[in-house]
Amino acid sequence: MTTVAASVTTTTATPARRRSAELEQQIQQNPGRFRVMTGDRPTGALHLGHYFGTLHNRVRLQDLGVDVFVIIADYQVLTDRDVAERLGEHMEGMLLDYLAIGLDPARTTIFNHSAVPALNQLMLPFLSLVSVAELSRNPTVKDEIAHSRQSAVSGLMFTYPVHQAADILFCKGNLVPVGQDQLPHLEVTRSVARRFNERYGPVFPEPDALLSAAPLLLGTDGTKMSKSRGNSIALGATADETARLIRGARTDADRHIAYAPQTRPEVSGLVLLAALCLDRDPHEVAEEIGDGGGAALKRTVTDAVNERLAPVRARRAEYAQDMAYVRSVLRDGNERAGAVAEATLAQVRQVMGGVL
Repeated sequence: MTTVAASVTTTTATPARRRSAELEQQIQQNPGRFRVMTGDRPTGALHLGHYFGTLHNRVRLQDLGVDVFVIIADYQVLTDRDVAERLGEHMEGMLLDYLAIGLDPARTTIFNHSAVPALNQLMLPFLSLVSVAELSRNPTVKDEIAHSRQSAVSGLMFTYPVHQAADILFCKGNLVPVGQDQLPHLEVTRSVARRFNERYGPVFPEPDALLSAAPLLLGTDGTKMSKSRGNSIALGATADETARLIRGARTDADRHIAYAPQTRPEVSGLVLLAALCLDRDPHEVAEEIGDGGGAALKRTVTDAVNERLAPVRARRAEYAQDMAYVRSVLRDGNERAGAVAEATLAQVRQVMGGVL
């Protein structure tokens, strides 16, 4: 999706972006030296924002030969809500989506938090390496608290960045695909790794950020596409459901369709969605629709989304017919992740003098 990325992302060469570009070159030259750690919270259905933001990039890295670990972060569901509602349903839906988009269990380890106790045990020594002040001023934690559903903030919310550090470091992940807004979280992980190594001995890599070039996708209400806002198009939605959701999407009163994200965000969000699905430049897509108005725009988007997702939906339906296999993927991934976590924990115990 080079044409889309080039037209909608900034080209400012920040240090993080320069480093990310260097890492992309190194991945092409020697993918085997990298281990990627990434994942999702099972709080709802994965949607097109996830697909273009992270999911297709995981498949790309896997296919290049990078060792990929994907965590279904079931424990982290409790960071901003009182109960983990419909957890089993959401986890199975994620597994179906992962397999449908092309993640291969032979090359990618898919597992969940609660099945790997050795991973979570790393939280104890890691918390001793981070101050309360550092956690309190973490901008991502502040944002999570601001959007929390809870009446009071739990201690788990403050440990969120340290829990993510355990997620990444238990498997000695050295590459983490993130958006620019997630860099503070990764900096906590880098600090934890560095401080642990300085205090006890060299165990962990300091992971690098692989910055995503994916643009922000707006939902049907004109705000960021999100599982919790009810404005997303799920990967598992049918073609008819997709058409209905897009028909109800916000546009504006101007009949001429243009790609102008700053002044016409709702229309531009739909244009961008069509462009991503068609692997085309959004300006070209808008120009083709021209004076067709919102109805023509929505038809274009609906056709593009349904065409793009048709093979994904077909594979998803096929996997759904064999849930025993789908569950075995998670069981096998949990076993592998557990073995990796136990080996890391054993090394941590050794350098810490058997404290844990």
